[in-house]
Amino acid sequence: MSDSYNLSITLLNEGVDFSSLEVLNSEGLVGISEVLSPELVVRAYQGGSFPWYKFLKVYWWHSPDPRMVLFPDQLKISKSMRQVIRRKEFSLSANTAFKDVVEGCAKVSRRGQEGTWITREFIDTYTRLHTMGYAKSIEVWKDAELVGGLYGVVIGDVFFGESMFSIVPNASKRAFIALAQAEVLAPYRLIDCQVYTEHLESLGAHLIPRSEFLEHIKAE
Repeated sequence: MSDSYNLSITLLNEGVDFSSLEVLNSEGLVGISEVLSPELVVRAYQGGSFPWYKFLKVYWWHSPDPRMVLFPDQLKISKSMRQVIRRKEFSLSANTAFKDVVEGCAKVSRRGQEGTWITREFIDTYTRLHTMGYAKSIEVWKDAELVGGLYGVVIGDVFFGESMFSIVPNASKRAFIALAQAEVLAPYRLIDCQVYTEHLESLGAHLIPRSEFLEHIKAE
């Protein structure tokens, strides 16, 4: 698979079957769109894709191969995190500060990245998805301050994770563990983590082929 962009990139619309799209480069690019509507985002998740960023006035949609996922029964909790949980260093909530969580994810600097793909347009679209019942968040609090959290989109019993943030040690890990253990949200059969990071691998997530991922979500 070439790292260079295919010159015939598909211009996507709300009627496209994302699962049938060909992966065009090593980052999992499948197409571009001129809009970022809630309807198109839902359609994308149903077909194993997601919007990653806006560039040259269009949105770039990806379906990585391989795909990083977590099956909740494979969650790994380190000894130190077990102690954090036992000490009840954080309190948790769900869907009480969705927009604040998304904005927190947008502000956090990330190693190897310049800026953020979570622009105002992304914040507005995912906030609309939250209002529609698709997008969910977990908030992590310490002394009544929001110190971490995560958000994603739910289709059936699959949680498609978008991003997480932490402004104090272990807060994002606590949110992820709460997600996997269904502490404040419904239990999910599969958690989509999109792309590989050491942080996610340490929590039990692993890579599977895109074809296998699409089979897992086909029923959703």
